[in-house]
Amino acid sequence: MTSPTLTFVFATERGTPEPLTEHRTKAAVPFGGKYRVIDFTLANCLHSGLRQVLVLTQYKSHSLHKHLRDGWSLFNPEIGEFITAVAPQMRTGGGWYAGAIDALRQNRYLIERSRARTLLLLDGGLVYRMDYAELRRWHREQRAVVTCALRDAGSGHVPGRVRVALDGQDRITGLGPAPEPVPGETLDFLAPMGVVLVDKDLLLAELDRLAAAAGDASTDLAVQLIAPLLADGGERIYGYRFGGERGRVTPDGYWSDLGSIDTYFRANMDLLKADPPLDLYQPDWHILTYQGQYPPARTVPGAHSGTEGIFVNSMLAAGTVIRGGGVSHSVLFPTVEIDDGAIVDEAILFEGVKVGAEAQIRRCICDKDVVIPPGTRIGFDWRADAERFEVSERGVVVIRKGQRL
Repeated sequence: MTSPTLTFVFATERGTPEPLTEHRTKAAVPFGGKYRVIDFTLANCLHSGLRQVLVLTQYKSHSLHKHLRDGWSLFNPEIGEFITAVAPQMRTGGGWYAGAIDALRQNRYLIERSRARTLLLLDGGLVYRMDYAELRRWHREQRAVVTCALRDAGSGHVPGRVRVALDGQDRITGLGPAPEPVPGETLDFLAPMGVVLVDKDLLLAELDRLAAAAGDASTDLAVQLIAPLLADGGERIYGYRFGGERGRVTPDGYWSDLGSIDTYFRANMDLLKADPPLDLYQPDWHILTYQGQYPPARTVPGAHSGTEGIFVNSMLAAGTVIRGGGVSHSVLFPTVEIDDGAIVDEAILFEGVKVGAEAQIRRCICDKDVVIPPGTRIGFDWRADAERFEVSERGVVVIRKGQRL
């Protein structure tokens, strides 16, 4: 089967939020109790009928490669379907990927041998749901050569870094710096959202020039690709407005780049709202992931106190056991253990975290396999916490993977 679109998912950078990216790339950061960040982009591809996906990897990629193998080996290569991780092949020299455009340049041979007519370029470190099939349809309707998906700057958790100007037909006429946010005011402009569709022939013709002009590897993909084309008087470069009525996804309009610990923490806590801004429950748009074959989550009385384990307005993944402890407004990943009398409030506990008896933690993120000793108190004394742990601007405590308490 030949797809009209070849998809590149960029998962090369460490990214934010640090220190959660100390041992893994941003795309592999756990999110929402059972997922990895990249699952949202890959689920969009799956539901949009995109079955030829190349995931470009680089920074500490083992965790991501393992996740792709275990959770996303579901396409059939016999009919030309694939999700394939592509580390730097160094076909054009000995360098690593120096940004998105350079990664495309280094993998030019993969583009040239594809029969696809368009390339979909996606940032794998974002959380949102989108019907890419509708984006492709818009691209064809406008006879565009480049289409950049745009979001309302006020709809994201962080201000957009780039402002996009459109004419009356939604053609992109300019790119500029985003205005500085004013406290209490909603930002009112359109910003790129890490989704670009480009004609293959145009990209191949311009790739060397674009790579030479790309500059800083951290520059937004849309800027690296579109700005040089606009400077040369390029036409048929369009914007596609995200979050409208087109497409099969419930138009929640949610988008987050998880750009800081506070943004990451808030994005997870938002999932616990009675009416969450990100709909994980649309029956025809499930977010797939890898799930270990763990037993069901359960609550049991404490071994010594006999107190019932309880949880209130929380997410509990498989294998989690609350033994006489209490959990409220928290997100617990698989195989978490909460011991007798422990209290967990407004916390995110990654896989394998153990909270000892009578411990109390709040507004805390515990990375994988962290062990909280019995009687420990975290999240109640900012000064004491800052001496031992990372503490965000809004007072969220982060305990690193492997950190001993």
